[in-house]
Amino acid sequence: MLILAVDTTTFWGSVALLENNRLLGEINLVSPTTFSERLLPSVELLLKYSHHSVREIEGYAVAVGPGSFTGIRIGLSTIKALAYSSKKRVAPISTLEGLAWKLRESSYPLVAPVIDAKKGEIYAALYEFKSEQLEAVVSPGAYKPELFFRSLPKRRRVAFIGNGVNMYQEIISEFLGSKACFPTRSFFIAAEVGELGFALLQTGKGLNAHEVQPLYLRKSQAEE
Repeated sequence: MLILAVDTTTFWGSVALLENNRLLGEINLVSPTTFSERLLPSVELLLKYSHHSVREIEGYAVAVGPGSFTGIRIGLSTIKALAYSSKKRVAPISTLEGLAWKLRESSYPLVAPVIDAKKGEIYAALYEFKSEQLEAVVSPGAYKPELFFRSLPKRRRVAFIGNGVNMYQEIISEFLGSKACFPTRSFFIAAEVGELGFALLQTGKGLNAHEVQPLYLRKSQAEE
């Protein structure tokens, strides 16, 4: 199954092409603004140099949030349009799960992805790897940093990943001490979104384009 995966939920946007769960190519781009002008050209370039066409894509995977409200909308609208026109299924993947999946081959049993949510909050969760799957120990949500870090287990090692980690590393170490681990990984997750998406698509859990919804975890500024 040829899968196109997209993540535009944070500054670290990326596009990946996978055959089943094998990565064929990936384009990564840090954007301080939006991806509206960069996303489709990146898709076209990736397909061109992978010697594939959009007509060959058999399924889509997209990071649906949490993250930038504008970024989420750009990624979703693009993938939904491509999937609708081709009548292909879409696998919606949490940005937090995508980040946690980057550490799937590590020795850390617990992983806490942390994304800066602005306004003194973080988007975060705590996952445990069980039978090659992610199981939420602390549910994904928008948290005050101190409240989230205080809720984590103190006797087990926890690996932290995401653009919110450096901002709160001192507080994390204060609450967890030597149990806090800070592995070095990039924040580009299109490949991980594609792998997680393949697992859904191959088991018939992909959605029709109109069924895919964003995962915001809190109200937008306009709604507030």
